[in-house]
Amino acid sequence: MLEALSAVAREAGRIAAERCGGAFRRWEKEAGSPVCEVDLEVDSFLRDRLAKLDPEAGWLSEETVDASDRMERRRLWVVDPIDGTRDFLRGRPGWCVSVALVEDRLPVVGVLDAPARGEHWTAAKGLGAWRNGERLRASGRTDLAGARVPADALASVDSDLRLVAKPNSIALRIALVAAGDADLVATLRWGHEWDIAAAALIASEAGATVSGALGQPLAFNTAPAQAFGILASAPGIHAAALERLRERALDLV
Repeated sequence: MLEALSAVAREAGRIAAERCGGAFRRWEKEAGSPVCEVDLEVDSFLRDRLAKLDPEAGWLSEETVDASDRMERRRLWVVDPIDGTRDFLRGRPGWCVSVALVEDRLPVVGVLDAPARGEHWTAAKGLGAWRNGERLRASGRTDLAGARVPADALASVDSDLRLVAKPNSIALRIALVAAGDADLVATLRWGHEWDIAAAALIASEAGATVSGALGQPLAFNTAPAQAFGILASAPGIHAAALERLRERALDLV
């Protein structure tokens, strides 16, 4: 399944990359949530191809109306046809195609294809994670101070952390933790399952610790298809990061 899914995601990435920088319609689904016709083209391609890989699996995608029967199914495709649409629209490389197969509420295979970065990320539950065929290992960092965070800016209370380049795609930011290129990614907002399903599997299979913003285990194919925040980090700093974020998270939940 992973090999077949990898091929489908590569083709989806190629379709998107060929349109990047060209002329296409774009609009906002709601304030601050851009979308373009390429999102819909890639979504349609993925739905057709993935249904052939597993016809019994349900479907959850950012660009498709939620199917009412998906929670009755044991398996579910969780898809973001272009994660990081803002970077895609600006012709920047920080976007990817994100696809995961969820079984019994947990991702079992996941792929990110980021053609503008020359990166293809894959993972299978219990079998590890890879970038361009190279096995991934999360950082062995044990001190929160100095941890590398892919972000545009840091709050003053976090000034002891270190900024590294941030792709617009949250999935790619989590994948950087899997590769040991970053030590910590945290969000303190309600987020969608399609943003994190594949990346969470990639990170955890690389040895990172992945949870919600309050340390809660992540679950997928839930009724709202959302979770409060995500914290993906080197395992040695996860507890310290949770403690630092706790009050801020509780104020927002």
